[in-house]
Amino acid sequence: MAIGVWISLIGYFALMIAIGVYAMRTSTSSSEDYMLGGRSLSPKVAALSAGASDMSGWLLLGLPGAMFVSGLGSAWIGIGLLVGAFFNWTLVAPRLREQTVHYGNAITIPSFLANRFPTQALSLRTVSAIVIVIFFAVYTASGLVAGGKLFESAFAGIFNFGGLSDYAAGISITLGVVLIYTVVGGFLAVSMTDFVQGCIMMLALVIMPAVVLFGEGGGGYAQASQTLNEVDPTLLSWTEGLTFIGWLSAVTWGLGYFGQPHIIVRFMAIRTLKDVPIARNIGMSWMLISLIGAVSLGIFGRAYAVRNGMDVADPETIFIVLSNLLFHPLITGFLYAALLAAVMSTISSQLLVSSSSLTEDFYRLFLRKDATDKECVTVGRVCVVLVGIVAVIIASDPDSQVLALVSNAWAGFGSAFGPLIILSLMWPRTNGAGAIAGMVVGAATVIIWISLGWNGSFMGGPGVYEIIPGFILAFIAIVLVSNVTADAGEYQHITR
Repeated sequence: MAIGVWISLIGYFALMIAIGVYAMRTSTSSSEDYMLGGRSLSPKVAALSAGASDMSGWLLLGLPGAMFVSGLGSAWIGIGLLVGAFFNWTLVAPRLREQTVHYGNAITIPSFLANRFPTQALSLRTVSAIVIVIFFAVYTASGLVAGGKLFESAFAGIFNFGGLSDYAAGISITLGVVLIYTVVGGFLAVSMTDFVQGCIMMLALVIMPAVVLFGEGGGGYAQASQTLNEVDPTLLSWTEGLTFIGWLSAVTWGLGYFGQPHIIVRFMAIRTLKDVPIARNIGMSWMLISLIGAVSLGIFGRAYAVRNGMDVADPETIFIVLSNLLFHPLITGFLYAALLAAVMSTISSQLLVSSSSLTEDFYRLFLRKDATDKECVTVGRVCVVLVGIVAVIIASDPDSQVLALVSNAWAGFGSAFGPLIILSLMWPRTNGAGAIAGMVVGAATVIIWISLGWNGSFMGGPGVYEIIPGFILAFIAIVLVSNVTADAGEYQHITR
């Protein structure tokens, strides 16, 4: 491995840890500081933090890999996400920022739901915390799989000693650096590193497709299109070979945004309500550029591989393969850092949200109701490490697919929390009984759907993405149960 690659990677790791140390000195004195950054995020930090924690290794591995294999038909996932993110920023962000303060200054999603529905407070905090920890363990594992794939593809044989594989080393190093800055600096460190990582990711996704198309061996857009048409004309079609169920399963990824705790917690931490529209514009611009880059990388990377006789064993590693092949070692190291940035920004956010729920909604609720802020910060740090260990166990299989793990966790959160967040913010008649029903029905539907294999094949036809039945049934459950049970007067009108 060229020394230039190591220089870039070590510089990246050092920068992340330095940000963590800075955040520790700035904002870890209380639970609100450690878990929500004191609600002081600027629009640009909130926007890129939400985007970077959202996209993860899926943006540089999963989506390009899907495009590499299936062509433009897989881009509908990105389109669905773009639309979902816009409505999330428009409908949820301002209301959640306002109402989490109004309902008892809640600093976690479970505590907001408990304050919003006091008649079911204990049940809501318990069930939502369980859902968060279970699905985030899977989601965090997907990020560790991406880190393992990077080391396995890029550093072949370097770490293969003493029974430790390159894949296992990648998981360990990725998690180790994340744990350092997350445990030390808390939410502020995670958000600030997300901002830096988001900038790195976007720059990489602008550079890479441009070089693949117009650099040596690329041949430009016309040549790439000709090559792809020769391989399979459907690769450049948005609809050919795509069933209605396949299209629907792709675009409905956007529904998941409304229920992702690690994303919507950024809305709670924005400095002021007036900053939300600014953050939305920054975040949506970042997302559009990044998605176009990822789609271009996958589709034109396929053309480049065919034209140059490359054998790409794992399509999800096309970003890694081209980084090593096309660039100077210093730039290659920067591109590897971009992939790690995508992975680590999401892992750190997920670990912190899981830790916050375990601390606030288990430890403080059941074990130590009078725990001090300092004690809760310490417990939160321990919980970060524990969730990370569970994720390592799940990610230990090197044959795991990043996109598959992400899709399962995304659907779980989207179904369990999405309808509930929307209705709790926008429909005053929603009550505690409906909230519990919706959360349980959404999570259970996703788990059962996956267990039965209906996301792979349904009634003899193509699989139906589990978020579709999960989201619909959860929404119906909330509305139905809320309407047939008494209105406990839990909604509080906000006077501006």
